[in-house]
Amino acid sequence: MAGTHTTTEQKALELNLDRVKYGTIAEIGAGQEVAAWLFHVGGAAGTIAKTISAYDMGVSDALYGPTKRYVSRERLQAMLAREFDLLVQTLGPGRGATTTFFSFANTVATRSFKHHDDGRGWVGIRFQHQPQAEPSEAIVYVTLHDRTAVAQQEALGVLGINLIHGAFFRHADPAGLIGALLDELSRERLDVDMIKLSGPAFVGVDNRLMSLQLVEQGLTDAAMFTAAGDVVQPSEMLYKKPIVIERGSFRPITRLTLDLVERARARFVREAGVAGQEPVVLMEMTLRNLTSPSGIDHADFLARADILGALGLNVLISRFEQYYHVSEYLTRFTDQMIGIAVGMPSVQEISQDKYYTDLGGGLLEAAGRLFKRSVKMYVYPTQDPSTSQLVTVTSAGTPPLWRHLRELLLESGRLEAIEDFDASSLSIYPPDVLARIQKGDPSWEAMVPAPAAEAIKAKRLFGYTPPR
Repeated sequence: MAGTHTTTEQKALELNLDRVKYGTIAEIGAGQEVAAWLFHVGGAAGTIAKTISAYDMGVSDALYGPTKRYVSRERLQAMLAREFDLLVQTLGPGRGATTTFFSFANTVATRSFKHHDDGRGWVGIRFQHQPQAEPSEAIVYVTLHDRTAVAQQEALGVLGINLIHGAFFRHADPAGLIGALLDELSRERLDVDMIKLSGPAFVGVDNRLMSLQLVEQGLTDAAMFTAAGDVVQPSEMLYKKPIVIERGSFRPITRLTLDLVERARARFVREAGVAGQEPVVLMEMTLRNLTSPSGIDHADFLARADILGALGLNVLISRFEQYYHVSEYLTRFTDQMIGIAVGMPSVQEISQDKYYTDLGGGLLEAAGRLFKRSVKMYVYPTQDPSTSQLVTVTSAGTPPLWRHLRELLLESGRLEAIEDFDASSLSIYPPDVLARIQKGDPSWEAMVPAPAAEAIKAKRLFGYTPPR
């Protein structure tokens, strides 16, 4: 059956033998490895109308317009648009009724004599899923980990063939398309950090769910989208920006959850290292937060994303188990201050040495990795359900090692108690709110922010049923 091949050679040959598909390949910065695969297997004349490699910036600007950044989403989309339009204008009148045209492009910086970091770049395809259809697009952002430029180029070639093949043969199964991107590759070689699918071939696709698929299927450790639901490559949003992040299940977000991040942000913007800058606020959902005994419920995930979006909050989906993992991840993109907003239950979990048996230095090593550079934690109190007593970061009983570490972090300004909190929200617990929503108890509405309540009712999220 068409589209079932898994090796790069098989996929390239299947594309070449299909006389309906015909297009252009434009590659900047990392060789001509995608085109090379199609030429290598034979029969490329049936698939390739043109290949091009515009290494000179002046030539690139003449073809695709001036740009400030050559390795960028904007440059990729300019390449895709120009090459596709030129192809259709030139060949459409003669063969458009029987051909699905495509333009494939990448703009990638690999290792070089001057740059020894991971390679990075944008890869995409604009294509017709049937003759004379309006074009669809699939674009990805990748990070290349191989230790040599040649190996990075080879990985990029395999990825490119996987993307072209997936766009044509798997567009009706977007999750399958995503999984097939790593055929004959591995996470040791590259990460796919972002994917965006658009156009008539992907009608009904929610790219927030595609971001989850990247993380769930193990193509990357984390993926992001904005409050408006637009998927982004992390550096597009985080590069050299101060960041405030809160981790949670958000099922649903409550007044307490929102008050926590808002109070932390209010304190964060008064920090000397942040003053005058607007921080990026992220709400992190981990796979553990999203996984139930029956697996990950995609509709439930979208419900959480909807209410966070209704509150104007950006979302980070991650595989990170420990807070030091997310701290290390964020410091890859920014040299500015990072504020982590947490409740006391999270601090009590962080303080347990048993969670760090995989680290030689245990809790001390985890703390060093968590609080490196300019990372600060803002801690919201909780209320003891049995005594109604307030539990704060300074009053809570803790293991001896954490107690000494806590004093050091407090004195050094890396740990701070949130004191101006909403006491009326301390008795709100998300599982209780969810149960009230599902039972039709209207008291839940007072426990969540008003925009979230409106979204829950309007979209009937979390099992909400309107009263009769």
